[in-house]
Amino acid sequence: MENGGTSSFMRTRRLESYFNASTGLSVKETVKSSVKEELELKPRTDLYADSDGWASVLISWIKIFICFVTMMFTTFVWALIMLMLLPWPYERIRQGNIWGHLTGRLMIWILGNPIKIEGAEFSNKRAIYISNHASPLDVFLIMWLTPTGTVGIAKKEIIWYPLFGQLYVLANHLRIDRSNPTAAIESMKEAARAVVKNNLSLIIFPEGTRSKNGRLLPFKKGFFHLALQTGLPIVPMVLTGTHLAWRKGSLHIRPAPLNVKFLPPISTKDWTADKIDDYIRMVHDLYAKHLPESQRPLPLESSRNS
Repeated sequence: MENGGTSSFMRTRRLESYFNASTGLSVKETVKSSVKEELELKPRTDLYADSDGWASVLISWIKIFICFVTMMFTTFVWALIMLMLLPWPYERIRQGNIWGHLTGRLMIWILGNPIKIEGAEFSNKRAIYISNHASPLDVFLIMWLTPTGTVGIAKKEIIWYPLFGQLYVLANHLRIDRSNPTAAIESMKEAARAVVKNNLSLIIFPEGTRSKNGRLLPFKKGFFHLALQTGLPIVPMVLTGTHLAWRKGSLHIRPAPLNVKFLPPISTKDWTADKIDDYIRMVHDLYAKHLPESQRPLPLESSRNS
C-alpha cells in the first residue's frame, strides 16, 4: 500500500488533547430492572449531556455550517488537482483519499464529539474494509481512517450529493446501479479487476443502506463476492455512537462519544462460493459481538443472515 508522508500524518495524528477530553459526567451503573425495557427503546444519553434546547440546536447548526464551508473549500482545492490529473485515474483515487483524510478529520474536529480509536494497527493493510452504517458521521470517519489507495463503491445516485458526490466521481471511485442487477454484478466484477490490477483496497457498507435506529442490518452478498474475486482479507470497522450523535432526519449534532474499532483481518484465501452464506453469518455475528446491546440486530434481522 502506498502511503505518502502527508497522508499518513493526516490519518494517524490522533489529536490526543481533543480526543481524550472528558465529558465531565459520571456514568451510573445502577439501572433498575423495572426500567430496562424502556431504556432499550430509547437512545442512550447517560454518557453525554443531551439537550434539545435552542442554544444547543443553534450551536449545532453553526457547526454544520462551518463543516459545509470547510468542505466547500477543500473540495474546490482538490477538484482543481483532480482536473489536472484527469489522464491518471488511479492517481486521482489516491488524491481523493488524501482529501478524505484531511476533510474527514476536520469535520470530526469541528463537530467536537469525543472519539476513541481502537485497533489502528489494522488500518494500514491492503484489504476490503467494511463498516456498519447508521449516520452521516460514518462517511467522515471512513474518509479519514481508511488508507491511501482505497477505492469506494457506492450507489450511482451519489453524484447528486452536494460537493462530496462530485469529487467522489472526479476521484474515480466506483458507482453501481442497484436498480439493474445485471449491471450491478458487472460493475462488481469490474471493481475487482481494477483493485487487483492497481493494488488498491476497498471500502464498502455491507448492509447496503443506512440503519434507521443504529441496529445492525442484514449483510448483502456483494462484498463477499469481491473478497472471492480479489483474495483480499476483510477488515471490519465497528462504529458505535454515531447514530446518537447525528440521528437520521435531524440537523442537530449531539455530543455523543464515538468509537471506531478495527478488528483483525479475516483471511479469505480459502473461501469458496458454495459457503458464502456461512461466511456472511460468521462476519455478521462477529459484528454483533462487538456492538453494544442497543446496536445489535433484532432476532428477526439476525435470522435473515442465517
